Amino acid sequence: MKEFKSGFVSIVGRPNVGKSTLLNRIIGQKIAIISNKPQTTRNNILGIYHQDDLQMVFVDTPGIHRPFTKLGEAMMKSADSAMRDGDVVLFLVEPTGGPGKTEEKIMADLKEMGLPVILVINKIDCVKKESLLPVVAAYQGAFDFAAVYMISAKQNDGVEALLKELSAYMPAGPMYYPEDSVTDQPERQVVAELVREKLLGLLEQEIPHGLAIEVFSMKEKDKLYEIEINIYCERGSHKGIVIGKGGSVLKEAGSLARADIEEMLGKKVLLKLWVKVKDDWRNKEGFLRNFGYIGE
Repeated sequence: MKEFKSGFVSIVGRPNVGKSTLLNRIIGQKIAIISNKPQTTRNNILGIYHQDDLQMVFVDTPGIHRPFTKLGEAMMKSADSAMRDGDVVLFLVEPTGGPGKTEEKIMADLKEMGLPVILVINKIDCVKKESLLPVVAAYQGAFDFAAVYMISAKQNDGVEALLKELSAYMPAGPMYYPEDSVTDQPERQVVAELVREKLLGLLEQEIPHGLAIEVFSMKEKDKLYEIEINIYCERGSHKGIVIGKGGSVLKEAGSLARADIEEMLGKKVLLKLWVKVKDDWRNKEGFLRNFGYIGE
């Protein structure tokens, strides 16, 4: 009987490099929300990959950025913790140019940790192949990577080869999660994130970052789920924008989220959304603690 192997893989990088897209591709279903807005991921999200005698636990971290709020500070602590606790790190970058200040800071932190780091150049479907070699050379000149992979998480190009490489770094260990698990997130958290994802897509600029989603009631009936949700915004002036003219934004967000939630739960969903104001919540520790962004 083959020895069972298991371990943890941290996915790090600046915002919008495709970390959540890669995690969803590896797991084979949507467990992390995706948006073209920076700082979409707020918590470390676990995705659990199983294959025969192997279990790899992937940790999708918030995009590394300079924090300006207590929420931002909590996000960076979360990302730093994930980097230190992994067996191997995937450092995702975009396929243009070389390392900037954010990437240099990440590499300096990774060098201090002494973990094996695999450079993953994502979104190769967006550039010409001949432009990739200078990008690889620029990063290899700045850090001693264990391996370099060029992939398109969106197109599923190169992901299987990357998984095979990662399996070689997994030590002998236990099955940390049941074989049918794909994430450690409770259903309520996934539901809240799906609603936030739709609002991120419908709203522009700063407002989406000032939204917090609370599922305060989730009841399963015979043929459907009844779900009630509070949407908190930071300013009274934002409330009308989130609701939209005649409730248009809220209705569209609810309709889009409902489709994803029904697919996840396997039942019809009755979704009720309310918008409330919580001034400057991103800087209020009590609120952040209640939402699980910072520990007790």
